[in-house]
Order: sequence, then structure tokens, then C-alpha cells
Amino acid sequence: MARIEGVNIPTEKVIGIALTYIYGIGRSGAKKILESANVDWSKRVNALTEDELNRIRDAIKSGSRIEGELRREIAISIKRLMDLGCYRGGRHRRGLPVRGQRTRTNARTRKGPRKTIAGKKSAPTKK
Repeated sequence: MARIEGVNIPTEKVIGIALTYIYGIGRSGAKKILESANVDWSKRVNALTEDELNRIRDAIKSGSRIEGELRREIAISIKRLMDLGCYRGGRHRRGLPVRGQRTRTNARTRKGPRKTIAGKKSAPTKK
């Protein structure tokens, strides 16, 4: 099991996909990292040499923020919005969609499970 930046990446996967298990690295970021480390995208993690792993680690460290540092930065940004009292901060505080999505339907991921209201009945249907 290879560890990069404190994350165990799966050994049977292709290195380009396995790097996406690290928070903050997507497919395009993984491609750039592998190009700068001079490692083939389609090589499996268990087939990598220790030298290649070290080059990948160095390329990741010299690049952008990932894992804990990135999570902390995002949390600070959200907290700043909430402290300002701006519209987006209020939406974060109430657990509602932030970017203008509709909330009458289709907001279950953000709002959580339905909360039934006692005594509320649906409107009668006309025939």
C-alpha cells in the first residue's frame, strides 16, 4: 500500500486514477503531476518503483494545496462568509443550496431527509 500525503492510495489501480483519492487532486491535476514527475499515467501503483513514488511526492508538494490544508482553507472561507452575514453565508448557516438552485424540490442532498409537518394536508385534487 502506497502512502502519499498521508493517504493510502489503492495498489491495484492505475496511478492516474489512484491519485484522485487524495483530496484536492482530480484527473487533470493527476495528469499534470504525472507529467512533471515523468511517470506513465497507465502504470499500476503496485508496479511503481520507490524512485517514481518519490518523484510523485515531490511533484505534489511543489504544486497546490491538498488534503488538510485545502480543507482548512475552504472551512475558513465559509466561516468568513457566515461571519459577514452575506447571502451566501446565510445559506451555508441554514444548510440550503448556496448557488441559486431551486429548493421547492430537488434540494434533498443539502437539506437532508424530509421533515414531516404535523397537521398539514395536501390540497384536494380536482376531477
